[in-house]
Amino acid sequence: MRKILFTGGGSAGHVTVNLALIPRFLAEGWQVDYIGSQDGIERRLIEAVPDVRYFAISTGKLRRYMDWQNVKDPFKVVKGIAQAYRIIRERKPDVVFSKGGFVSVPVVLGARLNRVPVVIHESDMTPGLANRIAIPFAAVVCTTFPETAGQLGSGKARYVGAVVREDLKLGRAERGRAFCRLSAGKPVLLVMGGSLGSRSINEAVRSALPQLTRRFHIVHVCGRGQTVRELESPSYRQYEYVDRELPDVLAMADLVLSRAGSNAIFEFLSLRKPMLLVPLTKEQSRGDQILNARSFQASGYCEVLEETGLNGRTLEQSLARLYDNRRDYISRMTSGERRDALTDVFGLIRREAFQASSAERRF
Repeated sequence: MRKILFTGGGSAGHVTVNLALIPRFLAEGWQVDYIGSQDGIERRLIEAVPDVRYFAISTGKLRRYMDWQNVKDPFKVVKGIAQAYRIIRERKPDVVFSKGGFVSVPVVLGARLNRVPVVIHESDMTPGLANRIAIPFAAVVCTTFPETAGQLGSGKARYVGAVVREDLKLGRAERGRAFCRLSAGKPVLLVMGGSLGSRSINEAVRSALPQLTRRFHIVHVCGRGQTVRELESPSYRQYEYVDRELPDVLAMADLVLSRAGSNAIFEFLSLRKPMLLVPLTKEQSRGDQILNARSFQASGYCEVLEETGLNGRTLEQSLARLYDNRRDYISRMTSGERRDALTDVFGLIRREAFQASSAERRF
């Protein structure tokens, strides 16, 4: 039996590509394991997948700023490396696939110590800190943007495009309307601030609710603990997180308001959903979402509203402009480049696994 071990976590964006790939390996009869954190969102998402064994390890956050936790976290990372090393030695995978996030660093290092090949996927135009640490230990680095492969300047980089979950394309708008209890008659605006939510987007949407609900039904994915139940109405539905029903919710959406995480915006692109993107600022991140949003804007796939200019009025104006020009956005998204990234990444992982199993390796 072929064996693969996945890792990645901290946010849904570090899990979605794994969720797209896992069914293909299960269908081929592979043993599939997953290493994640004790309490991260990846645990809830992966433990819901049948026939995948989940292993939790210690992990620390790799911060770019001063924090007392920076003193403790290196010890957590060292502990995580030891745990990952033992799990990999016991489970004997042919290959490790890493989607990134802080939990992936100990796993990649544990794989290297066991001489197991690692394939990494980088969604953003510029690699995150965890992937920058892990890339030197990888056999192959798959990139979503062609510019990323050029930046890496390494023979191990492979431009594959965006990996999109196949189940997202199976959504039905009528099921989405039934789930959200929405009547017909108005277009649907889907608001998603990422798996952890976005306070600034939430506040801007709610400040413009009277104006927005005159034109749209709004489905607002707010993030944990950020719903305000007294605002519920027949045209405004709130959810902390949407998982199983997401394909149906996306199918019924006419517009999407979102952050600019790479996995999410490529999913919207694959479904031809006109989008208004509010990228995280450089103060909140390393600036990757700004680059993602600018790339999509240059291709004519989205409108961009910088967070510094985000308020109820600018949000209402930007959404009105996006909706009025929606057919132009859909046309450009339809005519854009199409790659079967899921099949390409699947093939690259299999190749590394087969090459490794044919070579001598000691556990």
